[in-house]
Order: sequence, then C-alpha cells, then structure tokens
Amino acid sequence: MSKVFVLDTNKQPLNPIHPGRARMLLSQGKAAVFRQYPFTLILKQEVSRPAVVETKHGRSLLRIKIDPGAKTTGLAVVNDATGEVVWVAELQHRGFQIRDALTSRRQLRRSRRNRKTRYRKPRFLNRTRPKGWLPPSLNSRVANILTWVKRLSALCRITAISQELVKFDTQQMEDSEISGVGYQQGTLAGYEIREFLLEKWKRTCAYCGAKDTNLEIEHINPRSKGGSNRLSNLCLACTPCNQKKGNQDIKDFLKGKPDLLKRILAQAKRPLADTAAVNATRWNLYENLKKTGLPVEVGTGGRTKYNRTIRGLDKTHYWDAACVGASTPEQLVTSGTKPLLIAAKGHGTRQQCRTNKFGFPIRYCKRTKFHKGFQTGDIVKAVVTSGKKIGTYVGRVATRATGSFNISTPDGLVQGISHKYCTHIHKKDGYSYAA
Repeated sequence: MSKVFVLDTNKQPLNPIHPGRARMLLSQGKAAVFRQYPFTLILKQEVSRPAVVETKHGRSLLRIKIDPGAKTTGLAVVNDATGEVVWVAELQHRGFQIRDALTSRRQLRRSRRNRKTRYRKPRFLNRTRPKGWLPPSLNSRVANILTWVKRLSALCRITAISQELVKFDTQQMEDSEISGVGYQQGTLAGYEIREFLLEKWKRTCAYCGAKDTNLEIEHINPRSKGGSNRLSNLCLACTPCNQKKGNQDIKDFLKGKPDLLKRILAQAKRPLADTAAVNATRWNLYENLKKTGLPVEVGTGGRTKYNRTIRGLDKTHYWDAACVGASTPEQLVTSGTKPLLIAAKGHGTRQQCRTNKFGFPIRYCKRTKFHKGFQTGDIVKAVVTSGKKIGTYVGRVATRATGSFNISTPDGLVQGISHKYCTHIHKKDGYSYAA
C-alpha cells in the first residue's frame, strides 16, 4: 500500500509512515484519522523531536511529480534520496463535461433569443479577458492539479516539483540543423517520435486496425520514391502489413480501398485533440507551479517514456508521473504501492431553476445545501438493518429535504436510503475517490 501521511498536533507534516505503523498508532489511541482521502493521521500527543524525511545536505527530498493529461493526470510523491514511491494517484478531469455544459447553455440561450419577435441590436466585444485567461474547460484542469499540489504540500514536506511540460519535443523530431545532428539523434529521439505516433494512431495498425501486436514505423510515401522522415509522412503498421506494402506508393497499395486511403491521408495531417488541450494549459500550469515557491523541474514525454521503459514499469498515468524529468532516481521502489483514483466532480450548480429541453424553467432549485446534516457530494457509509434494502452501501450521497437519500456506489445507484442509516466518511470537497 501507499504510505500514510501524518500530521503533528499543530497540523504540521511529519514523515509518511507504513500502513502497519498507522494501524498500531490508531489501535493504541496515539493518533486519529484526520482525512480519509488521502488517508492521513493526526497525532494526539506532541512529539518533541519528530522524524523527518531522509535528507541530503540538510534538506528533505520528497518531490511531487506530475504527468498532465487532457482527461487524466498522473500524480506521484517520490523520495529522491531513496527512490521510494511514497504515494501515487490518477486524477480524472471534467474539462470535456464543462465544455459540453457551456455549449448546451449557449445553444439554449441563443434559441430563446431567436424566438423573440422584437429586434435587439447585437452586442460584440463587450467583455475583456485578463492576461493569461483560459476557457473554463481548460482552466479546470489547471485548478485541479494546483489543488492537489497544495493538499500534498500540506500533508508532507515537499521540496521540489517535476512537471511534464511538453508531450513531444517537435524540434528534436523535425529539425536537426537547429542544434546539430547530435541533438536530433540523441538517446530520446526515437522515444519522442514513437510515442507521438502511438498516440496519434491510437496504438493500432493504420492498414488493418490490428491491436496488441508489434507495430513498426511506416513511411506512407516510401523513402525510395522521395518520401521524407517528417511526422506527416509516418504512421504505424503491423509487421505483415508493413512487409506487404514494401516500397509501394500508398495509392497503389490501397487502390481497392478508397475510404481507407482517404482516412489515412487525413489522419496523417490531423493534430492530436487531447494534445492540443494539454499544450494550451501547460505553460499556465508551469507559471502557477512556480508561484508555490518550490523549484520546478520540467521534462518531455519522450524522457518520461524512456525513464519508465528502462525501469521496467507498466504504462499507467501514475507510473508515468513517477518517471517525469531527469531527477528520476536510478531505482524506483514501487512494491505494494497502490494508486488512489480521484475524479473531479465539481461543487454543484449555480442554476436557480431546472429547465426543460427547450431551455424554459420548469422548477425551482432550493438554495439549502445541508439536509439532516449531510450535503450532496459527501461520501457516506449506510448500514441498512431493515426493509427491502438491507446491506452496507458506500459512496457519494445525493440529499433530499425529506431525508431519503440516493447513494452512488461502485455497483450502481441505490435510491431511497434513510439518513438515519448514514454516517460520514469524507466531507464533500469536489472529488470522488476509489482505491
């Protein structure tokens, strides 16, 4: 399991400890649970000389490592001195949900306004945007990561941050003359290009769609017929397709499949949608991380994959995070480490009423958040002892004024649970959790 965070009586972070040690402190009554997610203890008695994280030249060496993504971001806390991975997590963003909600609202508003018979002069450029402004769907990704950086900094002694700033070093892949052949053909060049192509072609053969097989880099226009090594001329192909195509022109190879030919040529020139979202937020995130006052190291996606490959780790968001940057220890201690799965859920809605499909109000929304001591978004445990729904349910709760709640569990939605059976596990903080 991941280490357990510990705070002293003044809520100052101490050494993360082994789960077995945490159980002993709880059983002896020396500590209490401070937070459920991430699991944190607070000591009941003051420690005169608390243990600190292993140091080098008098400084603790815990580092937060971040692998930002459009949909999921990997987070890791790594001890630079020992190589121990203290804590890992995957943070699922809701940027695309925000984008869809704003699009729906805009469409409803325009539809209502267009139905008005009176003429209203259109308004344009009536709002100014501050410097560094990001759309809400992109800003939410940055805000989510910053929230967890601040939380982790409050739970353990963080001294540095590593961020994957760019997914692909396109200069290193495209133009060798900027800094010489040695820069392009360095250790990471092949990793940059291959990782880009794997994401762009979704890890499938461009010609037959084969998955879970060895994929080779294929020149769409063969080198022997004037094709280049530019990314727009590269795709992925399984070994049989690559050998079958040989040095044929793609138009000759796929002359009997015009639809496939059209799709491949279009895909070769199409940028990555998720990468566009990451690129739009990466510098904003970097500037905000620097404001924390901690030194910020940056690295590329190619280096992350190189670090992960030579250390023999699986392809996951959290192991990618642990391998970000040149500071990655030679040996990572990962035994028993389990990720915390975090999903951003937001803090509810500001709508004062609910609308029908045409955008017209149909019912009023009460502004009261708390019902029977609970609010929507709390994580609760319900032990039902009577009735048709006898059992134990754990999940996020949706409250009602009547006291009959709904609980979203991993197995589905359970409706009509009385508040009398519910106890708090974790107060609402805008996220849901799973081990």
